[in-house]
Amino acid sequence: MIIDCHGHYTTAPGSLEEYRKRQIAGLKGTAAVLTAARPAISDDQIRDSLQNAQLKMQRERGTDLTIFSPRAGGMGHHIGDATTSRHWSETCNELIHRVCTLYPDNFAGVCQLPQTPGVCPDNCITELERCVKELGFIGCNLNPDPSGGYWTDPPLTDRWWYPLYEKMAELDVPAMVHVSASCNPNFHFTGAHYINADTTAFMQFLTSDLFRDFPTLKFVIPHGGGAVPYHWGRYRGIAQDMGRPPLKELLLNNVFFDTCVYHRPGIELLLKVIPADNILFASEMVGAVRGVDPETGHHYDDTRRYIDAVDWLGAEDRQKIFQGNARMVYSRLGARRAAGTTSAKT
Repeated sequence: MIIDCHGHYTTAPGSLEEYRKRQIAGLKGTAAVLTAARPAISDDQIRDSLQNAQLKMQRERGTDLTIFSPRAGGMGHHIGDATTSRHWSETCNELIHRVCTLYPDNFAGVCQLPQTPGVCPDNCITELERCVKELGFIGCNLNPDPSGGYWTDPPLTDRWWYPLYEKMAELDVPAMVHVSASCNPNFHFTGAHYINADTTAFMQFLTSDLFRDFPTLKFVIPHGGGAVPYHWGRYRGIAQDMGRPPLKELLLNNVFFDTCVYHRPGIELLLKVIPADNILFASEMVGAVRGVDPETGHHYDDTRRYIDAVDWLGAEDRQKIFQGNARMVYSRLGARRAAGTTSAKT
């Protein structure tokens, strides 16, 4: 089995975006944002949105299950206030739940959190708990910069975040560290803001004792870990100069990296630098890079092809990357799939 730990519903029916536009328009008026009708989306519309996109690519590329969340660039935590974010997050998460209900063998849900700049993250606990306990989700996406490129909230290691971490630890769910769109014109959102955030989160973890306080907390840093694997020696040296423990001891029981790296040399570097125990297979399809690489004739985001081509990767490590590590990090996945199998048989 091959588990893709990083997928977003980028092909959601258009009425979802229409709802968002009405919600945003309501911010300029009175209470329209509070009363905007949720989008009416049929099961057939959901099926149509997936059949020639994510499901088709799963079949063609030989992957089995995608850990699926709302579109990252659309989270838009900088828009409106906490109420805006709550309504938008609930709507997006409920749509992911419907996808997972229609296709329980193909998708497992991860939730968008209703974050807002300057609002303590404990306001996300209710939605996280609802998604995990009621909707069967197995994790969340955590935005380290709800401001959209201006970094106005405390670092991920600040006690500001601790109430949310306490609930994550209690529920035994990980977070993928994932920013949303960039409002800062200096940072293109998928080409710069995403990679900056991945790298920044790792550095924040390196300089803190977060995992002494939360030894079971788990984070997935996407997009191959940003600049981290390429500069692994720099980070080892910084930790050493600061008198910190070696990175393996300090971080690698809690921090993991995905394989959303869109060329084979980058994948090989990731596999050589980061221990196989800390790598989860991912493609982010249909996502940030959708074209065909003219040098290979294959889609850039067909990341399984790159891993399959690495002939020096042993069978045991390959199994960890393709499914074993995902099952360990997203520990609720096994229980969810068992429940889905039981439900399908009854």
